[in-house]
Amino acid sequence: MDIKLPDPKGVLSRYQLTGSPIETSAFPRNFNRVVFSAAHVVADPFTASDPSGPAAIDWDATMAFRHHLDGLGLGIAEAMDTAQRGMGLDWPGALELIKRTKSELPDALVFNGAGTDQLAVSDARLLDDVRRAYLEQIEAIQKLGGRIILMASRALAKVAESPDDYIAIYRDVLAACDQPVILHWLGDMFDPALKNYWGASSFDAAHETCLTIIRDNKPKIDGIKISLLDKDKEIKARRLLPEGVKMYTGDDFNYPELISGDAQGCSHALLGIFDPLAPAAAYAMSQLAAGDRAGFHKTLDPTVPLARLIFRCPTQYYKTGVVFLAWLNGFQDHFIMLNGHQAMRPLPYFVDLFKHADACGLLRNPDLAIERMRKLLAVYGVQDHA
Repeated sequence: MDIKLPDPKGVLSRYQLTGSPIETSAFPRNFNRVVFSAAHVVADPFTASDPSGPAAIDWDATMAFRHHLDGLGLGIAEAMDTAQRGMGLDWPGALELIKRTKSELPDALVFNGAGTDQLAVSDARLLDDVRRAYLEQIEAIQKLGGRIILMASRALAKVAESPDDYIAIYRDVLAACDQPVILHWLGDMFDPALKNYWGASSFDAAHETCLTIIRDNKPKIDGIKISLLDKDKEIKARRLLPEGVKMYTGDDFNYPELISGDAQGCSHALLGIFDPLAPAAAYAMSQLAAGDRAGFHKTLDPTVPLARLIFRCPTQYYKTGVVFLAWLNGFQDHFIMLNGHQAMRPLPYFVDLFKHADACGLLRNPDLAIERMRKLLAVYGVQDHA
């Protein structure tokens, strides 16, 4: 099987597919790693709404993808940034998503993002504004019986004047949680509005504030997801966590090493990259659970170049690559995204993703992937009549 693909100057050359679809195996949930995929949403392409309006979602396709993840044994991190939270998916849409996932997959391992995105950053004036916004979302999710991932808040980053403000808000918000939650430290490479989160510009100072919050509220905390794309910072933070508090890697660049672990411990996983990598992730975790560490790395290590490409700068647009691969693999019938985000990456990016996904065995139906890649190329004026 082959396809003509353009280089960055538009010159076509024939590309021969070499990969074989990766073997799949469900991940056993009784293993000593907890693994979540942060799942994307499928836009409704037939909406008459402008891209900047309320989220229009294809619920059937969105839920079918969650059944796919659950069938592989992966947990689902629902209504997170991979679902374009705050970048197309508003709070009403997020709550509906959480409600539907809870209804359709009542026995799945699901944690749900609770934040403050119903509060426009421009309207945030006081800490009380942020507190009320957090509590509103927590109450709504807990009424559904949902577990919480406490998302970082753009509004809090704006109004907080010191680390003590973060400590106070998290203390009050965590007190309202009826089950232990996962905290989320999202770096500004994912969301520039979160620059200097925890009230400090340096990692060490920010980490000390975060660690204070964890220590002071330990019974309320299951773990923390750190998304800084820096394995050394994550390992340092992991080793300082109180006993019983999990580290969930959010490092989409170094996940095999961090999940595999070292003599001092390992990270669990809550990763956006485990949406397009779901079959590889589940198979690798089944190998690790069986004691085959070499097999785990043989499966997962080759996916790292693909992940680094998907999450390249500007990192916040990684969702475009995630949804592109979902389309190539037949999980949705179109390549349309909330807020028009299918246009947030250039054509050479998609060409490189196609090649990397093939090399990793992540094109589950190569014939379909070729057909759809040709359709995308045609939109850009590239014709392959092979």
